[in-house]
Amino acid sequence: MFIVILKFGGNEALAAKLMEAHMACIKQGFDDGVFLVGGDIQPDLGGALIAHGVSRVELEKRISSDPFVVERVVDVEILEVNPRSMDKRLESILSGAVA
Repeated sequence: MFIVILKFGGNEALAAKLMEAHMACIKQGFDDGVFLVGGDIQPDLGGALIAHGVSRVELEKRISSDPFVVERVVDVEILEVNPRSMDKRLESILSGAVA
């Protein structure tokens, strides 16, 4: 499982222009079953995603194609998490993810 942090970087001024294409990439990640949760980092610092079911290499490839990343609107940090425990409501989603 991964936490992807997308913090606004040097080209934040391009965000509005690229927002539609960025959101299409995010939607594709949800449609493909890779992204579980996504949202804004407050106050207006960027966004974050929780991803699973892919390798780090696959996730890096997916994230690197996002227009926000290509145009350096955001800087990316990917944190790999090996869950040791979880709420029962998540077990069916993350089966096999608990170390």
